[in-house]
Order: sequence, then C-alpha cells, then structure tokens
Amino acid sequence: MTFEVIKPGLLTTIQDLGRPGYFHLGIPEGGAMDRAAMRIANMLVGNPEDAAGLEAVFMGPELKFNHDALVAVAGAEMPVFVDGEERKCWESFPVKAGQTLKFGYLKTGARIYIAIAGGIDTPPALGSRSTYPIGALGGFEGRALAAGDTVPVGTANAQAKERRLDRNLLAELPKPVELRVLPGLYWHRLTEGSQKQFFADEWKVAPEADRMGYRFRGGKPMKFVEREQPFGAGSDPSNIVDGCYSYGSIQIPGGTEPIVLHRDAVSGGGYFTIGAIISADMDLIGQLQPNTAVRFVQVDMAEALDARRARTARLEKIRSALT
Repeated sequence: MTFEVIKPGLLTTIQDLGRPGYFHLGIPEGGAMDRAAMRIANMLVGNPEDAAGLEAVFMGPELKFNHDALVAVAGAEMPVFVDGEERKCWESFPVKAGQTLKFGYLKTGARIYIAIAGGIDTPPALGSRSTYPIGALGGFEGRALAAGDTVPVGTANAQAKERRLDRNLLAELPKPVELRVLPGLYWHRLTEGSQKQFFADEWKVAPEADRMGYRFRGGKPMKFVEREQPFGAGSDPSNIVDGCYSYGSIQIPGGTEPIVLHRDAVSGGGYFTIGAIISADMDLIGQLQPNTAVRFVQVDMAEALDARRARTARLEKIRSALT
C-alpha cells in the first residue's frame, strides 16, 4: 500500500515516538513534537502507539492514496477533506483508492498528526522512522516529504476500525499559556531579582520556533551574578566551558531571549541552562504558534511528578475509551 505526495505542505515529515539511546552520541531522540497527539492518532486507526505517521506544521499536505486506507488526524485544529468532503479531526475515517486527502487553513495549534492504519513503512534508522533532517536520518530519505514522493504503508491489523474520540478527554489549552519550569543546575547564575522577573514577565513565542527549540521574547533582560569567566568559556556571561542538555532545557544567551530545547536539539554546548520545562508540558510547546503569550511558572520536583502522573492518567483514559 502507498500514497503519493501531491503537495507537501509547509513542512511535513515522517515521525514516530523517537529513537532513544543515542543522545550521548549527539543524536537526539526526536520523534513527534506533540507525542500525545501522535499516540492518539495511532489509537484511532488501531495502530501501535509508536507507529510512524506524518507531522505537518501550519499547513497540511495533499496526499493521493493508491489503496483503500483508514486515516485519522489529531493535534492542531485544521479542516480535513477527502475529495472535497469534510471529515473531522480526532476520529478515523476511510479513504478509498484514488481519493485525495487535503487540508484547509489552520484554526488553532501548530502541528497536525496523520496516522494511517498499518503505519508508514519506510526503513527504520537506529530503531526509529522519525525524520532527523539535520542528520539526514530516518523518515523518507532523511528529509521532509516533497511533491512526487511515493510513501509505503504497512498492512492494517484487525484493530483497524472507525473510532471517535470524546473531546472532553483532551486537556484544555490554558490562556494565557503556562509552561511549568523546574529550576536547575545554573539557576544560581541569575540574580535574585532576575529569577523573580523571569516568572513575573509575559513572554511571546518568537518566529524562530522549530523542532530544535522555541525562542521567547518580550521579557526584561536578565542579569547574571558577576564572576570571572572560567578558562575555556566564551565572553558572554551566559557561557560555560561546556555542559550537557536535557530535553526542555532553557538557555538564555546574553540574558535576553530564553530558548527551550525540544525534540531535535543538541545534547550539549557552551550556554548554561537555568532549568527545564517539565515533561508534562513539552507536547504543549509543540502546538504554540508564533506570538502566543506565555508565562513560565516555577514548580518543584513533587509538582512535576504529579503533573506527569496526571498526564499519564489522561492518556490511559483515552486509551481505554478507544479500545
């Protein structure tokens, strides 16, 4: 089974839940920016939750199916059409051989996830089909999809049937958006006043927001505790000799614009990080459009773990509802 890419949209890549185990070698885990949406799209078509699907940013692709298929779209809100007839997000629907799947203009969110029963069947790289474009790894020839590509799809299993998700099971998008932060290793490098200001200010998502990281603007410049730069570090007061980065780490080069490192981020570098976005909020970042207002909220480890348990429980309710 295959489908043909008529138009690739703005940036459409093959993604699954990532390739853990290679971050220490400089290869990021990658995978879907909004993992919950990717999981749910797969549940809707009866796939394993880690099956490969498509991630499209801001603009959906146009795909022509060469065989009958069962498809689901989750994540951002974007009108879905099969040969001009509208279909709904968060539910699965059939697409017949020869029919074309298209999308309208984005309404809310930033990324849609397209799952097809059987899952995309490109060759895995280091245990994952996720596309890592900078390393030309995984996906379709290590790159985003282009017009004329013919993409293979696996065989659907017995669980493939039409399903619909009760939207009341989805988490509501807070307004203004709040991203919870666990202060970390270099938090002490900010002055006490800047520590308080970081959480008091309203920030906005900058246009430089992609799979490597999200930049934020609008808050007051931060001040650093004065010190003599260590040997080997750069001249910027936010420089260190070198350090490891976790997913969600927050850099503030020059003290002006925080950058949250995301799925395709590097594993280390010469800027210190003041903490990290908790794991429960990482999916949310992937759905933020440029200029979205955001506040950072300080939490402790107990609160971070409670949030992760709540996220896990919500996914389990969705899983049970779609079984």
